[in-house]
Order: sequence, then structure tokens, then C-alpha cells
Amino acid sequence: MELPDDLPVERRDAVRLVVVDEGGHVLLFRTRSVTRPELGLWWELPGGGVDPGESYLDTAHRELREETGLVPLRVGPPTWRRTATFLVRENRRIQDEVVVLVDVAGVEPAVDVSAQLDYERASYLGLRWWPRDELLATTQRCYPGRLPELLPALLAGEPVDEPFEVWS
Repeated sequence: MELPDDLPVERRDAVRLVVVDEGGHVLLFRTRSVTRPELGLWWELPGGGVDPGESYLDTAHRELREETGLVPLRVGPPTWRRTATFLVRENRRIQDEVVVLVDVAGVEPAVDVSAQLDYERASYLGLRWWPRDELLATTQRCYPGRLPELLPALLAGEPVDEPFEVWS
């Protein structure tokens, strides 16, 4: 797929988290772009950029703590690999991502967003613990864009090598 030539490009590594509670619900944030309202709303996996010197596991723990306040029971291996591009502020980001399964205690545990960064607080409009079957059947926009389609393979422990996604 060809990369749009529309804005300055920044590239980074990131980790996305499929956070699953003991009832099989998956946590997603309702998200918007503050600077690009034309992108509308979507449901997004928690996660973010890998800081210098961090492993994917370090990033997963940090992002889970910052965005949700939850403590993982288990963080799975990085079996879903993907590269995506999307608009963020005044840049086009190319993001090399791993998506990992994170198990947490309880059913729909309370999420503490107090450690979220300012831009996350501005972008996240809410959150929802999605029943797995409902998420797999949704036609609402998600990030990653093929989340409902590819989630069963991740949950089954199968490798997912997703093609390049031009998300926005």
C-alpha cells in the first residue's frame, strides 16, 4: 500500500494492549482527534509508544498503569505485529506495533485514568468493557481497523502478521 504524501512523517515503535477481564470483556477507549475532528470517533485499544531502552513488556506495563491504573495478571507474547499510518496533530505517523493480550483480575474492574497524559485526557471521551461477541460483531470504527476480524486469532494464541494499514 502506498503512503500518502501529505504531511511530515514521524516513525515510532508502539505496543497496543488487548486488556481482557475475567468475564472475557475487552477494554476499549472512545477516542477522537482534538486537532482533526473530521476523523470522527472510534474505539481504540490502550497502548502507546516505546520509550528508549524499554522492551515491549516494559511498555505494556507502563501504558497499562498510565492509561488504566490496572495491574496485569499476565502479559502475553507479541504475537500480533502490524505497521499502520495515521494523522496525529500536524504529522503523519508511521507506527510499528505489537499487540499483546493482557489479562486483569475481576469482571469489568474500575479503571483509574488519573495518570493519563494531557493529550490522552483530551482525546479519550470514555471507555467501555466490550463483551467479546459484541466486539467481534461490531461495525463501529476501531483502531486497529481490523480489530474485530483479527482478535480471535490473538485470543487463540495464533500469530497475526497484519499488512500495512492506512488508518487515516
